[in-house]
Amino acid sequence: MAYLIHLAILFVIYAILGISLNLVVGYTGLLSVTHAAFFGIGAYIVAILGMQFGLNFFVGLLLGVVVAGIISFLIGFVLSRLGGDYYVLGTVGFNYIVWSVLLNWQEVTRGPLGIPGISRPKLFGLDFTSNLAFLFLAVIILGAIYVFSQSIVTSSFGRVLKAIREDERAINVFGYNTLYYKLTIFMIAAAMAAIAGSLFASYITFISPATFMVMESVFILAIVILGGFANLKGSLLGALFLIFLPEALRFVGFTEDIAAQMRQAVYGLLLVVLMLYRPQGLLGEYKL
Repeated sequence: MAYLIHLAILFVIYAILGISLNLVVGYTGLLSVTHAAFFGIGAYIVAILGMQFGLNFFVGLLLGVVVAGIISFLIGFVLSRLGGDYYVLGTVGFNYIVWSVLLNWQEVTRGPLGIPGISRPKLFGLDFTSNLAFLFLAVIILGAIYVFSQSIVTSSFGRVLKAIREDERAINVFGYNTLYYKLTIFMIAAAMAAIAGSLFASYITFISPATFMVMESVFILAIVILGGFANLKGSLLGALFLIFLPEALRFVGFTEDIAAQMRQAVYGLLLVVLMLYRPQGLLGEYKL
C-alpha cells in the first residue's frame, strides 16, 4: 500500500507537469523542451528557503512561482524572436543553462552534492509529513491546476491560443497581439512546473541537478505526446502510463543488468509506434 501511495504522488507531480506543458505545446503549438528547468527552479527555491532560512513550504512555493514567472517572461521574450527549429534549440539551451547554474553555483545549490533533508509541508497545524497526507495535499493542488487549466482552454483566451497554433499570421491580421498570448501561457506553464518542483523537493526530501537535465524535459514532453496534444485528460493518462509502466515491467522478467536499458527501449518503441499510428497521442486533438 505504501508503495502505491508513493507511485500515486509521483503520478500527481508529473500530471501537473504534463498539463502545464500541454498548454504550451498542445494548445499553443510551441514545442518547448525546457520544462525541467522551471521544475528545478521551483524545487531549489523551496529547498534553499526552507533549509537556509527556515521559511514555510507554502511561502517557498509562492516565491518559486513568482521567480519562475519572471524568468519565463524574460526567456519567453527572447525565444519569441525565434521560430521553428531555432525555438526548440533555444528552449534546450535554456534548460542547459539552468542545469549548469544548479551544478556550479555550489555556495547556494551545493552543486552535485544536492540538498538533503528538505522538510514536508505544514500549514495551520496540519502536518503533511506522512505520505498519505502529502498525497491528499498533492491531489488538491492537481485538482485546482486542472480546473484552472480547463477554464483557460475553454475561454476566449484559449481559443486565441488554438488560433495561434493553427495560423499565427492570420490571427495577427485580426489585431491580436500574439506575443502577449504566447508569453502569458508560457509564464503560466512555468509557474505550474515550479509548483510541481516544490512538491517534488518536499516529497523526495532530496534534490540534485541530475534530476533537472534536458532528458527530464524530454520525459515530460513524452507524457504530453503519449497522452495527446490539446487534451488535458490525455496529460493525466500519459503521466499515469509512464509512471506505472516501469513498475509493470518489473514483472516481465528482465535481468538486472539490462532492466533499466530495456525500460528505456520500451519507452522509445512506444513513442515510435505512436508517431506512426497515432501522431496526436492517445486522446489528442491536434498533430504537432
